[in-house]
Amino acid sequence: MKKLNYSTLKESGYKGYVLENAPEKVLQFGEGNFLRAFADYWFDVSNEKAGWNGKIVLVQPIANGLTELINSQEGLYTLYLRGSINGEKIDRKRVISSVSRCLNPYTTEGFDSMMKLAVSDDLEYIVSNTTEAGITYDPSCNITDRPASSFPGKLTQVLYERFKAGKGGLVILSCELIDNNGKELLKCVKNYAVQWKLPAEFTKYIEKDCLFCSTLVDRIVPGRIRDEKEAAKLDEENGYHDDLIDVGEVFGVWNIEGPDSLSDKLPFKKAGLNCPVVPDVTPYKKRKVRILNGAHTGFVPGAYLAGFDIVRDCMHNDTIRGFMNKMLNEEIIPTLPLDKKDLDEFASAVSDRFNNPFVNHELLSITLNSTSKWLARNYPSFEEYYEKTKKLPACLSMSFALLIAHYSSGISALDENGLLCKRPLGNNYYVKDDRNVLEFYYKRKDASDASLVHDVMTNTAFWGRDLTAFTDFELTTLRNLKLIRSEGALKAFESCI
Repeated sequence: MKKLNYSTLKESGYKGYVLENAPEKVLQFGEGNFLRAFADYWFDVSNEKAGWNGKIVLVQPIANGLTELINSQEGLYTLYLRGSINGEKIDRKRVISSVSRCLNPYTTEGFDSMMKLAVSDDLEYIVSNTTEAGITYDPSCNITDRPASSFPGKLTQVLYERFKAGKGGLVILSCELIDNNGKELLKCVKNYAVQWKLPAEFTKYIEKDCLFCSTLVDRIVPGRIRDEKEAAKLDEENGYHDDLIDVGEVFGVWNIEGPDSLSDKLPFKKAGLNCPVVPDVTPYKKRKVRILNGAHTGFVPGAYLAGFDIVRDCMHNDTIRGFMNKMLNEEIIPTLPLDKKDLDEFASAVSDRFNNPFVNHELLSITLNSTSKWLARNYPSFEEYYEKTKKLPACLSMSFALLIAHYSSGISALDENGLLCKRPLGNNYYVKDDRNVLEFYYKRKDASDASLVHDVMTNTAFWGRDLTAFTDFELTTLRNLKLIRSEGALKAFESCI
């Protein structure tokens, strides 16, 4: 079967939108599954819906990457967006044609091409997703490196080349999953400007002419289809072989921090896409962490004890889904500083996202490091609800007891794999967390529930505070834990709703 390219796509009879030639307006550091299912998708739809007429040049951020594969398909790849909307199963296919080519900057040709594109009059944006470790200042980088080993070093080389050519500033859209990603990236570039003794005018250029935007990305991207039979079946249906098939959930939002004027400059608003420009992405990150991630951490440990194995099945259980919805709507959303309609819509999408018929998200994998997750995702909502109402939030309080139950159910061993526990169903499972957390619970495997609860709640190394300071929280947690032990996690969920 012929490999996907523009000629093969025409032969296949594909009827969807395709743009073969357009100016290269985006330089993108990162060629992996996420950006191809996220940013490159948004730009592709903008070509169709807003007449943006632009192409993206990808740069592989490390020495080994997908350059050869991407170029062999002329930048084309098939994207499947799969999930559920209002309970309806969604499976959408789109051939993405927004990518023109990919560069390997670790070759002479690739580095020279990157620097040539840096001074192009067509270039408007730089997009990046180089993992959380990508935005790091590495002082071993030099201006004369071809290329600098760090991503911020490469970016500084590109921007300095553009500055020397007298070209206008660029909009930099950072997608790495760290707080204030755009601001942190700017700091790194400024550090290189100082280290490399670049002109003071260059620092003014990156501060005034360029716009470093912090952004918040939200789309689950499982990535390539690993089942060979399924991949072969899709190739047969498509009429071409695609080595770059990508899969993402249908839900997606890209919050971009910037001035109002950026909303009109970017093509997304005109295309009607869910990529809003906002003055500060911080509330939107809080929304995602507290609602989406907080929902997971709030019910997953208990759902696993109740006998469930994947997230989707939990959404088909009225009790667990009811517990989650009450926790979100009555205890978490009232503590968040965004428009309630916006929060309600985001929360209502959570059930659909968790009910994705194409993703078997294992509960046990979600429970990894649940101690720190509960502190980051659930405790802030718990504390703010308590301060606001002077009462304990029933569901969040129960989630804490379920957490303790998950870490202490039939403990039998502690080894290199984690803390070996036993589910009420009878099968063993490993709790995985920091070693000090696992040792804490193992040392108390024979303790009474009252002693265990007290020790957990007063462990300031876990929580940064003594949780017994909340009136009746220790008594409530002990009562909840005893309910879980005696009648099961499902009854515990039910008691809250």
